[in-house]
Amino acid sequence: MTEAIRTPKSSVSTSSVWQLVKYALLAMLLMFMLLVCLHAVTLRLEIGSESNAAVDFARNSISLNLGSEPPQLDSTKSTDMVSGQVLGHVMEGLIRYGPNNEILPGIAESWEVSELSATFYLRKNAVWSNGSPVTADDFVFAWQTALDPETASQYAFILYPLKNGEAINTDGADVEDLGAKAIDDFTLKVELEQPTPYFIKLLAFFTYLPINREFYDSRDGTYGTSVEDLIFNGPFTVSKWQHGSSLRLEKNVDYWNSEDIKLDAIDFAYIISDPNAIINLFATKKIVMAGLQAENIERALANRWPVKEHVDGSVFYLGFNHREDRPTSNRNLRKAIQLVCDPEELVYKVLKTPGNRPGESIFPVWLRGVNGYFRDEYPAPKHKPDPDLAREYLVRALTELELSSPPQLIFLTGDSEFSTKHAEYYQSLFKENLGIEVRIDQQIFQQRLAKMTSGDYDIVAAGWGPDYDDVLTFGDLFTSWNANNRGLFKNDELDRNVQIAQQSSDPKTRMEAMNRVQHILYEEAAIIFEYERGSNYVADDRVQGVTRRVVGTDPDYTRAYIVDKAKE
Repeated sequence: MTEAIRTPKSSVSTSSVWQLVKYALLAMLLMFMLLVCLHAVTLRLEIGSESNAAVDFARNSISLNLGSEPPQLDSTKSTDMVSGQVLGHVMEGLIRYGPNNEILPGIAESWEVSELSATFYLRKNAVWSNGSPVTADDFVFAWQTALDPETASQYAFILYPLKNGEAINTDGADVEDLGAKAIDDFTLKVELEQPTPYFIKLLAFFTYLPINREFYDSRDGTYGTSVEDLIFNGPFTVSKWQHGSSLRLEKNVDYWNSEDIKLDAIDFAYIISDPNAIINLFATKKIVMAGLQAENIERALANRWPVKEHVDGSVFYLGFNHREDRPTSNRNLRKAIQLVCDPEELVYKVLKTPGNRPGESIFPVWLRGVNGYFRDEYPAPKHKPDPDLAREYLVRALTELELSSPPQLIFLTGDSEFSTKHAEYYQSLFKENLGIEVRIDQQIFQQRLAKMTSGDYDIVAAGWGPDYDDVLTFGDLFTSWNANNRGLFKNDELDRNVQIAQQSSDPKTRMEAMNRVQHILYEEAAIIFEYERGSNYVADDRVQGVTRRVVGTDPDYTRAYIVDKAKE
């Protein structure tokens, strides 16, 4: 028989032991939870105290989504709207747009303009985020850098109004010959190549932003690629940039007009392009604004969210690759494709997003002409789909291309659900009407830009938003010298008419030249006009003072502020 276990008289009972064990386990659990909470707090402090809320009253911040990753934030190289939106919040040029889209003094507190020159007087209290003053040389250096052929700036052409700007960029002239000189630290003298009546409007565009020469040189070629490689002179600074994930802006306390900046932070907490994911973020109060597509506008209405409209000024089109080794360099093939395209069907039956307008011209309806709107004074070419005539053009194209059957075409587009639906519509349209097989190539934004530049496509889904408030912001897009003409369309008559509009100060002469441009683009089927974008969106009504605009930073949160509706 096994001997019974004996308990010394000094020991506690069995039930008491289990009580102690239970209390010990509970204490350990509480300690673990406390350590987890402390770690979370520490982590939050380390990453900048971001909040998951759309509106954070405690931190006076808001959260937003970026539709794509900014390729980089070097103003001499930027070309896209996303980079422009960020730069518009963290940088400032000689002028900036106000809350009513009026031109306001920026780094320049005043200026004098004549037909062929301008003098700008800079603020002495404008400083960079490292404390150094913003000087006239910062503008001269930035403009020289953008025009230097080694920079390969795709927006160098927008600086051509400056004397010798084009010669520096294309003919090897010395950058020191640029018509921009620092008379002293706070006086900038500009000479123009020719009369440019819209010159002041150009100055808000990001290629005209200043760059601190000493800081730029210290980065050894990495300027604009990360937080450490950036310096700021605008209302906000970039405090965090996790590539592909998030980007955070914080109020620049050294900005000369910081008292007018109400928000302490703008947190682009998400970088997402999927419209359903974006609307889910808005629905769960993670972001303060979300664009609406056809598939989620009904959800917004069902939730009784106030749906807002905004005409953003952009035009969208199918761009062709005009390089000689591509079948789309053939005019008859392009005309065949043009004649099966129906912008009205695309807008009303495929996209189905309220606010979009069927495309008719490279010039949108809001642009001003001589006395009124340009398109009222100079109507766009009339387009009528004609599949039978399209097939006649296709026969001619096949003969010229020495092909027995239609070529397969590569359709380059984005990686969103919208892009898929859009591309598949054309894939079906071209197959059914012309027997043309289309291979859809979906790419993220940066890669799509790279393929457009290298010419690795036949047709691309593209769009253009205005850089400044003048017809030339669209009219010169397909000139032979414009680096944004990635399809390399070339037409001497179009080039001549753009030069007329650039050089003349007579409004009628300029507009007649632009009218010829819109007709050339249609006659040559250089592109296929699709639609003018009118966006629908939902916004958190606790965020006030947001400016929507056609030209410039949009949306603009530099004067935004938050209100607590519960306390009203």
